[in-house]
Amino acid sequence: MDFKGSETIRAPRSLVWKCLNDPEVLKHCVPGCQSFTAAGEDEFLATVTVAVGPVKASFKGNLKLSDRVEPQGYRIVGQGEGGIAGFGKMNAEVALSDDGDDTVLSYAAYAEVGGKLAQIGTRLVSSVANKLAATFFQRFNENVSALAAQQ
Repeated sequence: MDFKGSETIRAPRSLVWKCLNDPEVLKHCVPGCQSFTAAGEDEFLATVTVAVGPVKASFKGNLKLSDRVEPQGYRIVGQGEGGIAGFGKMNAEVALSDDGDDTVLSYAAYAEVGGKLAQIGTRLVSSVANKLAATFFQRFNENVSALAAQQ
């Protein structure tokens, strides 16, 4: 499944970049996030609860940041196991660009699921994955814009 989108954030790129690398900011943006902790340089462990149609499961997994070019963007590679519900893998590119005093955050991602999730149907799984990504970046936008307004 492929999905992409963008958010215009009312904050300078330096602040957006800082927040993209802050586990506390990221934790509050992940839909269904139960835990999100640093596990080393550019690596995080997470537990996320997600519902896809009739299947609701907690996924434990890791995220790794790579190809970092400050303050332009990076790649996120993640995978999670949800027991009998199956597994999920994703690979995303996040890019930042200036738009006056604002920052445009663009993302393009690929996700793959297996197990019961794969049996639900590609259209439903794709719709939920796209919604989760859009929700994450919308929350990120709201949090960073609020931080910028306080400065």
